[in-house]
Amino acid sequence: MIEWLLTPLAYGFMQRGLLAAVMVGILCAVIGCYVVLRSMAFLGDAMAHAILPGVAVAYLVQGNLIVGALVAAVLVALGIGLFSRQGTLKEDTAIGILFAAALSLGVVLISSIKTYAVDLTHILFGNVLGVNTGDLWLTAGLGIVILGAVVLLYRPFLIISFDPVLAATLRLPAELLRNVMLILLALTVVVSMQTVGVGLVAAMLVTPAASAFLLTKRLSTMMIIAAAIGAFSSLAGLYLSYYLNVASGAAIILAATAVFVLVFLFAPQRGLAWSFMRRAA
Repeated sequence: MIEWLLTPLAYGFMQRGLLAAVMVGILCAVIGCYVVLRSMAFLGDAMAHAILPGVAVAYLVQGNLIVGALVAAVLVALGIGLFSRQGTLKEDTAIGILFAAALSLGVVLISSIKTYAVDLTHILFGNVLGVNTGDLWLTAGLGIVILGAVVLLYRPFLIISFDPVLAATLRLPAELLRNVMLILLALTVVVSMQTVGVGLVAAMLVTPAASAFLLTKRLSTMMIIAAAIGAFSSLAGLYLSYYLNVASGAAIILAATAVFVLVFLFAPQRGLAWSFMRRAA
């Protein structure tokens, strides 16, 4: 068993991949708690696909793909906040408009790149084993910013998420805080791009957080459990991808889904098995 665990670590690309996968698993899980509790799963998916124009433009000008994705994600996040500000449009309507527009623009730009099928496949489906040292530092830096913001703004985020009346009473800048939350989500999507790809990042945001939601009712505890599940799923998925020779991003998502199914079935008091036991009694 020990040899099975240590053998992949003999390779530098696996060491870097494991570090990147764990960091991304933790970040996605923590931000994913807000995504699950605020019913923003569609937003996470939309944000993931909305970075395609930025990636395509960066590729065309031979720039940094992550920087291009970051600019696009932040612009879409701010656009959603602008269009849905003070109820001008419902948030899901603004998301749908910008999601479709950004995705279409991305497809148009990518289709103009003759070699896009080879060069941009890892953006769509992830390539955690291709992470280099620079990517690790960038992931760590953005991760510290994201988690630091979550810690500093934990109470305001909690209030605007669950008690808008109290937020108005305390005169909290709800619109600003909502935009900050959108930007944090955008940053998380960009960080996850290399690991699981834009096609799967929404699942990484939602699945560990949904598992944690079934295990606790406290947000702080939910974040800790979700982070643990995200880290474990990333490790398990990467080992599976190494030994089974399958896509790493998809293996990570399947590992997270397997954990969710187990929690859904056997979570104390809330699992399906408990429901059957109560009915049988």
